[in-house]
Amino acid sequence: MLKLHTASAFLHNYFDDLLLIPCALPPLLLMQRWLGLRQHDQPPTPAEIVIYLVVWSILFEIIGPRLIPWTVGDPWDIVAYVVGGALAGTWWGRRELARFLRAGPDEL
Repeated sequence: MLKLHTASAFLHNYFDDLLLIPCALPPLLLMQRWLGLRQHDQPPTPAEIVIYLVVWSILFEIIGPRLIPWTVGDPWDIVAYVVGGALAGTWWGRRELARFLRAGPDEL
C-alpha cells in the first residue's frame, strides 16, 4: 500500500529485502522441525541466520540473475539482508541478551 503512495527509493527497492530473514527463516526452520531435520523449537541461532543469509545472498544476487534474465543482482540487497537478519537476530535473542546484561561479573 505504501509503495503506491510514495516515491521512496528505500521502500521500492530494499524494504522487501530487509524482511527476507525475519519472514522467510521461521517457516523454513519450522518445516525442518516437522521433517526431523531440526531438533528444537527455539528461535533461530546466530549460525542458522548466517548460513541462510549467505546461501540466499548467493542464490538471489549471484546465481538468480544469471539464470533469470530480467532480474538484477544488487549488492545493496545483501546489505538489506544483513540488516534485517541482525535486527531479527537481536529480537529473537532478546531474552538471552537481557539475561547476559543482568548477570553480574561472577555469574558470567
